[in-house]
Amino acid sequence: MSIILGIESSCDETAAALVTSDREILAHKLAGQEAEHAPYGGVVPEIAARAHAESITPLIDSALEEAGLTLSDVDAIAATAGPGLIGGVMVGLVTGKALAMAADKPLVAVNHLEGHALSPRLVNPELAFPYMLLLVSGGHCQILLVNGVNQYRRIATTIDDAAGEAFDKTAKILGLGYPGGPKVEEMARSGNADAVPLPRPLTGSAEPHFSFAGLKSAVVRAFDTGKYKKEDIAASFQQAVVDCLQDRLEKALRDNPPVGQLVVAGGVAANGPVRAMLEEVASKNDMTFTAPPLWLCTDNAAMIAWAGAERFAAGLTDPLDIAARPRWPLDPDAEKARGAGVKA
Repeated sequence: MSIILGIESSCDETAAALVTSDREILAHKLAGQEAEHAPYGGVVPEIAARAHAESITPLIDSALEEAGLTLSDVDAIAATAGPGLIGGVMVGLVTGKALAMAADKPLVAVNHLEGHALSPRLVNPELAFPYMLLLVSGGHCQILLVNGVNQYRRIATTIDDAAGEAFDKTAKILGLGYPGGPKVEEMARSGNADAVPLPRPLTGSAEPHFSFAGLKSAVVRAFDTGKYKKEDIAASFQQAVVDCLQDRLEKALRDNPPVGQLVVAGGVAANGPVRAMLEEVASKNDMTFTAPPLWLCTDNAAMIAWAGAERFAAGLTDPLDIAARPRWPLDPDAEKARGAGVKA
């Protein structure tokens, strides 16, 4: 059994965790930055990087103390090396490098998206490769075939904005504050999802990808008319996102060889209607459905430690001069999607 120290700092959560190769979470510590970013309605990279630098060492010390371990007891150190806000990524990766050098431990540079992609396997030992993954978060919206550790085939991506970013922008338009996803979902419960006519970009199209920029613009226009209640805008927007995700996912399942398992990961996976839709799609296609617990959907260090454990077991470690990366596709060989650029 190996013990991995995981470090996460790619956006606005600083986190440290200790996880074993036997799927035991020995400790997990997380410091959010909601209060710092709330006045701006979104994450400010400079503020985030400063907060990571202030929080990361005490969090690691606290995680080790909770687990009753010292750094010498750890078998490897896993740190997010991208993609993400580069200032924050550098804080976590440099910290991981320093600890690895000081303790003479292997370094595992983890792709944040692989952390999400493998996180369901942390809580479900029966989840075997391959599986179809909907990775849906604030910065990414992709459908991937997960064939194994470090083996990903991208089927679809967003050509502009991610679903989670659209949730946050809608929350800002409606005056709900940050983070927006949970607040939009809460407001939508008392709204009419059919009240506001909103588009479903790219649904029914021949290309496999997602698009949410037009939906965001339509929300702005609907709000500016003054004709609709906020609750109805929230409910209609949320239903439009669900419909877009369902249409694109069902196309991916039709156009690719069948797999028996459907998995969701990323922050938007915490949304109730999204989960309900995915359960329905899985049932219709005779697939088992796996979703991590809600706390494991949002950014955390347990998923980074687990991805580190999977990579470490496969002999995938990294040199101390590895660079932080603001962009890092899981499938670098995927065909470029129009408009997506290096985000794809």
